[in-house]
Amino acid sequence: MNLIIQGLDIENNDLRAIAKLAQASHIERVTGQAFRLANASPHPDIPEYCAEVQLDFAFVPIGTKLTNFGLIAMDMDSTLIAIESIDEIAGMHNVKPQVAEITQSTMRGEIDFAESLIRRTALLEGLPQEALQKVYDEKVRLNLGAQKLLQRMQAANLKTMVISGGFTFFTDRIKTELGLDYAFANTLEIKDRKLTGQVLGKIIGAEGKAEVLRRIRDELGLKREQVIAIGDGANDLKMLESAGIGIAYHAKPILQEKSTYSISFVGLDGIINLFE
Repeated sequence: MNLIIQGLDIENNDLRAIAKLAQASHIERVTGQAFRLANASPHPDIPEYCAEVQLDFAFVPIGTKLTNFGLIAMDMDSTLIAIESIDEIAGMHNVKPQVAEITQSTMRGEIDFAESLIRRTALLEGLPQEALQKVYDEKVRLNLGAQKLLQRMQAANLKTMVISGGFTFFTDRIKTELGLDYAFANTLEIKDRKLTGQVLGKIIGAEGKAEVLRRIRDELGLKREQVIAIGDGANDLKMLESAGIGIAYHAKPILQEKSTYSISFVGLDGIINLFE
């Protein structure tokens, strides 16, 4: 295995200590904030050590290359972008604390996603639709390393997809802005230029995300092992389980525990360093 160590500030003594624990044959610099410890073996002390010094680690099979994959699927809120869009919409309607509380409970897996979205969307009733554009213009920002990650994936000929439990108003614009191949999300009902507090059609929640991923995967003629999925909350778990590699990005513990790899300290471009 290769042990990939990443961090915003990597001390040489920490790198050497981890290499010794992993009995690595040698250390290779991948980038300024990433190192590959070759021929490494797992050790029970490595996770705790890395957590203490704020380093991300990943044991990756030798020979894992981006050219082995054909699709990367990403959650939107708090994964591809740095906000929870529904919370910011709620801020325009003076109900952000109520909505944010439900959001966090949902991310921890305490509330069913569909029920959560219905409850949160209901609080948005009466909000002028112009507020959505205002949120997009003023609040939506990509997470660190997002553009670099997407550029690298597209250069390697992977199809790119965002699957969100949020709203198509945002995913459609992000798809166009970033040149993504696919975008899926929920649709807000709007009448007389105001939000009705309702969601149109079947809600894309935890199972819905997984269903979309599997459908596009099959349409592309890919195997599960040829798909990468990235998310941060409990409602992303089934999506990650439908991929060959599931990556928890700055995620809740429930997702970290069940993902292939977890990134908690570096940006999204850190995902590039997992591949040879």
